Amino acid sequence: MATSGEFRRVFSAFDQDGDGKISMAELRLCMKAALGGDMSAEEVQALMASADADGDGQLDEEEFVRLVREAEAGQEEEGDRCREAFGMYEMQGRGCITPLSLKLMMSRLGLHLDVNECQAMIRRFDLNGDGVLTFYEFKTMMMMA
Repeated sequence: MATSGEFRRVFSAFDQDGDGKISMAELRLCMKAALGGDMSAEEVQALMASADADGDGQLDEEEFVRLVREAEAGQEEEGDRCREAFGMYEMQGRGCITPLSLKLMMSRLGLHLDVNECQAMIRRFDLNGDGVLTFYEFKTMMMMA
């Protein structure tokens, strides 16, 4: 979790005109830089509305910190769900998803694949080339889905 000083630095970076508030335009520009993609005006407006407690159409530092903390909490919750899902696929106690454990889980889900098909699925996200999926590789795969 970020510290108060880190929040202040990020807030200052978003508050490009230095007026102590983050406008929709500033939020959209910084989200584009942070995410590497453009958010629609509607998405930025919804994000702003969800955090703008005083309804002035801008985020002060307190509103901004609350928004960031909620986003961090959501990421932690998402990580917990991802870890739970990983545990369902990782059945052999090895701390990774093997072609066989993937095959077994896919069978439980009603998808009957052979080991070669499971190996091919793993290869797509096997970043270190060891033939299995670590939690990090699984999480990357889930974000791409």
